[in-house]
Order: sequence, then structure tokens, then C-alpha cells
Amino acid sequence: MKTFIDLVIKLRWYIVLLIPIISLTMALQLKNLAFEGSYRIWFADDSKILKNYDNFRSTFGNDEALTISFKNESGIFNKESLGVIHRITEKLWQTQHIARVDSLTNFQYVHKSDEDPDDVIVEDFISDIDSLDSKTLKEKELIILKEDAIINRIISQDLKTTTIVARLTPNAGDDSAVSLLLNQIAKDIVKSESKYGYEFILNGGPIVNSSFIEIAQADGALFTPLVLLITMILLLIIFKKFSTMFISISIVIFTFLIVLSVQVMLGYKLNNFTVNMPVFITAIGIADAMHIFWIYTVARKRGDENIQAIHYTMQKNFLPIFFTSITTAVGFASLAISDVIPIKTLGIATANAALLAFVLTMLFIPAILAIINPKVKVLKEEENKSKIFSEFYAKFIIKNARKILVITSFLFFILAYGISFVKVDSNTVRYFKEDVPWRKAVNFLQDNIAGPMSYEIVVDSKKNDGIKDPKFLKTVEQFYKDFYAEFPKDVRHITSLLEVVKKFNEVMNNSKTVPDSANLIAQYLLLYSLSLPQGMEINDQMDINERLLRVTVSMNVSDTTKDIQMISYAENWWNNTPYTAQANGQTVMFAHMQTDVTETLINSITIAIIAVSIMMLLIFRNISLLPLFIIPNILPIVLVIGVMGWLSIYIDIGVAIAGAIIIGVAVDDTIHFFVKYLEARKKGFNIHDSLSYVMLYAGNAIIFTTVILSLSFCIFLLSDFLPNYMFGLVTASALIIAVVTDLLLLPAILVLLDSRKNK
Repeated sequence: MKTFIDLVIKLRWYIVLLIPIISLTMALQLKNLAFEGSYRIWFADDSKILKNYDNFRSTFGNDEALTISFKNESGIFNKESLGVIHRITEKLWQTQHIARVDSLTNFQYVHKSDEDPDDVIVEDFISDIDSLDSKTLKEKELIILKEDAIINRIISQDLKTTTIVARLTPNAGDDSAVSLLLNQIAKDIVKSESKYGYEFILNGGPIVNSSFIEIAQADGALFTPLVLLITMILLLIIFKKFSTMFISISIVIFTFLIVLSVQVMLGYKLNNFTVNMPVFITAIGIADAMHIFWIYTVARKRGDENIQAIHYTMQKNFLPIFFTSITTAVGFASLAISDVIPIKTLGIATANAALLAFVLTMLFIPAILAIINPKVKVLKEEENKSKIFSEFYAKFIIKNARKILVITSFLFFILAYGISFVKVDSNTVRYFKEDVPWRKAVNFLQDNIAGPMSYEIVVDSKKNDGIKDPKFLKTVEQFYKDFYAEFPKDVRHITSLLEVVKKFNEVMNNSKTVPDSANLIAQYLLLYSLSLPQGMEINDQMDINERLLRVTVSMNVSDTTKDIQMISYAENWWNNTPYTAQANGQTVMFAHMQTDVTETLINSITIAIIAVSIMMLLIFRNISLLPLFIIPNILPIVLVIGVMGWLSIYIDIGVAIAGAIIIGVAVDDTIHFFVKYLEARKKGFNIHDSLSYVMLYAGNAIIFTTVILSLSFCIFLLSDFLPNYMFGLVTASALIIAVVTDLLLLPAILVLLDSRKNK
């Protein structure tokens, strides 16, 4: 170690100049930094869920849409409101990346001709708005209330709220740039109609994707400078030296510039998780720097010269920081097993950052300290507040060891019991806070017109032209009834070509039923298809062989456990018929992602615990102490998740990420504690002097590091992206619990074990 430190000091000028030059040179890549908001980022390219969805879209076209909704308390059936609908419809038809537009005005109304009762007409429901009088408007109201295909889908039952639905062209929603473009176009369109005083609500795929991107950009712009500012202020308060603050922050900046640059060079785009890498890297880098500067300051205060203090500091810290860097990297790297791609990317990148931060810390800090030789006032022992506090700490623990063990054990048991109440939820709507525009749009739709979520249920009739079979369509009709009955509070609307067939039969035979003749059904569908204007075809409702039927179910927002229950019910219902069905669509995709979230939480924590246990054994080579190594790092996760169970807070992706990271970061405190404790015991210190030694050389740094880390992660509470919010809340809380466990419960157990051994 002495040779390494001497070499660093000898090459100090090269190190201090080269590290910034390399970092800034690589940072030139950041001009290509981009954000990704598409739903596809959550799934691997070979994901079965994604492949099923792509197969669905190749058969039925894009199910993503841009919707514009508004409400008129006086009712929609007036010239002003209908004029707004008509103009927005026409503008959307002319918009790039829009394949089809459905609205109240261009709804394809099927009815008999007034001149020839045998002639069936399919036409726009409202075409010439200027010619409408009050009598005609009233007639239109009565007509639309009987149209099952449109009520509670395009217009509400009370006729006060309406939606214009613009279906996207194939793959348009996969491109974030297209989503941002359509979002802006929609805003411009409704702005041109703002003179009528309506509050227009934007929803759909482009709005969701734009929300992901906009929030990621806002978080990145706010969190990075804010965490740096908070860290700088706390370092100044703790060390009262600008040089210490500057050096520590420099390590952090160099690390995340290099890591982000590598991400860009590898072709990765930032998303709502990876945009937070600077915060994670700040936490990692500051923890390393804190321990080095703390012992360096202790050495200088007792009278060591600069070079002597550097040697002492590096010898005391090199192995503990190396071990903590490895365990932190293991914690983050355990996320790489996740099938949720943003989590995997974050885990790999941040694990590399932990190792890079160690290398930069071990090179840059001693090199620059050797150059600047900061002045530190030598203190007498009675003036050293840290020494006084460490003595008080040791006496307090020894005196109250049994009470600490009993009280903390009781509290921990009660809190941990809450795990039995925990639920997992990966609903994308709940990824956003209530005041986010898209979340408001979802709530508006659910409260005023229809279910904002949807399942695309593809039913296989088992033969070509099978969807024209009366028996098949009557089975579809029965599915409608049973599904409505099974989930009356969740299902809002179900639609398919069944409504077209029944409508034609009503017009032709005055019977709103499925006819018994397959030929008649075929004629109805052919007549309807030939009567539709260009762009309004029905090929998005069935496959080319007319074997598969698409049934769209409009749902209220629910937790993913309920989603999975409803999806399973639908598929099992069809399995008990001569036919089969498979649920698809983006709501279904994210519901199935709940399994990935749960597996990420369980598997990453399991891997982290096993890896950390092995690391602890390699470091300390004492299997009898293994429970003491592991308990302080498992307890924080157990307790925080237990509290979530008691408070009925769902586990989401943010919490799934937090688990392994908490172990990786919290174990740092345990390692520093035990390194100093065992070091003291080897010197022959008794339990009192050992605990005092731990607090003087590690405890204070552990406390200050936890304060900085907790405040850093609390920044995530400012995010509108709820997984970030939950990650910050859970991680900050767990780190505080971890420091209480390490500095109260753990030493209390050691005191009792020592007392028992002496007896």
C-alpha cells in the first residue's frame, strides 16, 4: 500500500490534470443525449409479451390513439359543440401519422332510406351542421342514445361529454419524436378552438409517451443540480472547508460524466430511471470521499503532517472502501437480472459507476491533497468534540444495551408483520401523480364518459369465415353479458363487429339480435364495408381470413392484480367454449409486467443478500459473525416494506429497484463498522474502547454519509413520476433505519455477547 500511495503522490500533477481532461473529453458525447418514452423500453426485444403485442398489431393495426375530449354542461347537441367536433375531426384526418379518426360527427350511422324503405344507408351521423335546427338536433339526440357502438365510448350517456379518437399509423407510437410532435399538434388544434371556453382533455399513446419524456427531462434538469447543491452545502457544514467540498464534488462529476458518456456511445437513451444516474453516482462517490476526508481530518487534527496523514488515511480506508464499492456494485448489478429493461440498464450502469468512483477516489483525492496541503488546526484531546462524543456513545450503548435490544426488536417485529399485507401494482396510470395532465385526463374520462383503459381480446372462431357463424356471434354476445355481470364496477363498454351485425338486423328486420343465417351476416358485413368511406374500413376488427374477431373492452383504472384477474377470467371463459381467446393490448402488457416487478424485487434482493454474505465471509473470515453482518442490511428493507403493508401502499417498480440498492448501499456502513471494531479488538481494546474507536474513526462518517444520502434520495419526492417518488421515500427511510441498526442495535448485541463471554 505504501508503494501505491508514494506513486500516486509522485504522479500527482499528471493524475490531477488527466482525470478532468479525460472526463471532459468524453463529455463531448453528451451532445447526443436523447430521451426515450415509448412503451417498448419496458420490454426486451425477445420478450414474449412484446412479441404477442406485435403479432396483434400486424393483424389488426395500431391500437394506439390520440384522443381529444371535452365536456359541455349544457349538452353536446348544439351547433357550437358539434362545430368544434367537426373541425377537430377534419384537422386530425389531415394530420401526419394519423390513420383514422372516429367522432360523433363522422360516426357511420346505419338507417333506412326515407325514399326507399328497402334501401339501407350508411353515412356520417352529422355532415351539414349549419342546416341543423332545434328539432333535428333533438331527433339526433334520441337516435344516438340507441347506438350501442358509440354510447359510453364516443359520447357519454348524459350526452354532455364527447371524445374524438385519432388512431395512429403502424409503428407511429414507437417513435418518441412522433409522440412529441402529435402532442404539440393536438395542443395547437385545441388552442384554435379555445374561444368557445371548453377545457380540452388530451389522452392516448402520444400523450403518455410525451409525459414520460417530459417528466424525465424535468427530473434530470432538477435533480442533478439540486443533489449537487445539497451535497456541497452539507460538506461545507461538516468539514467547513471549500477544498474538501470541491474535491468531493469533482469526483462525483467526473464519474457521472464518464458513465453517461459511455451510455451515449453504446446507443442508450435516457428514460425515467436512468435519468437519475447522477443522483445515484453522487451518493456513491460522496460516501467514499466522506470516509477518506473524515480520517484525514482526524489525522491532521492530532498533528500529522500532510503526507503522513495521506498515508494514514489511505491505509485505513483503502480496503474498507474497496469492499464497500464491490458490495455497492453487487447491489446495483443484481438489477441486471430484471426483464424490465430500464431497471436492467440502470443496474449495469450504476454498478460500473460504483467501481469507477472507487478508482477515481483512490487516485484523485490523495493526489490533489498532496498538491494543495490544506491547513487543519491541531486540537488537544479535550478540545476534540468527536473524541468526546465517541466516549459518550460507548458509555450509552453499554449502559442501555439490553433496553436497546428489547425496544428495537419489538418495534421491528411489529413493523415487519406488515409484509403480509403488501400488494404489487404496475399500472402505468399510477406511475404519475394526480396533478400530472395525463393522469387528470384519465380521471376525467373515467368520471365522465368511459373506461380509460382497454383490453383487446382476440377471439379465435377456429375456422376461416368463422366470425360470420351465428353460433359464434351469439357466444360473443353471451361473453358481453357475463363479463359485464362478473365485473360490473370495472367494465364500462365492450365493442366489436357484433354491434354492426345487430344494427343491420334491427334496420332490416326490426330485431336487434344476431340473425340465424351465416349468409345474412356475411351480407350485412359486406354491405357495411362497401358503404364506408375510405379510411373507415373494418379490417381493424378482424383478420384477413375472417377467423379472428377483435373484441375491445373499455375498463376503469384498477390495480394490476385485478387486471390479471379479469384477463384470466376472459381467457378462461373462452376456453370453456368451442373457441379460444387471448387478451392483448398495452394495458394487458403492463399488467403482465407485474410478474417482472415482483421477480425483480425478490430475485435482486436474494442475489444481493447471497453476494453480500459471501463478500462478508471473504472480508472478515468469521462465519459465526455472519448473522451480525447480514441482519443490519436485511432489516431496513423488511421494515420499510412492512410499513408499506400497514399503510396499504403498493409496491411498484421504484420499490422493486430500491430493495437491492438499499442492501448494496447500507452494507457499506456495516463494513466500515466491523472493520474498525475488529481492528480495535485486535489491538486489545475492551468493549468500551472498541465502540469509542468505531465511532471516532467510522461512526461519525457513517452518520454524516447517511444524512447526505438520505437527503439526496429525498429529492426524488419532487418527481411527478411515482416510481421515482416511491424509490426516494423507501430508500431514504431504509438508510435511516440502517444507520440506527448499525449504530444502536448492532453494538448493543456486541455488548451483550461480550458480557456473556466474560461471564
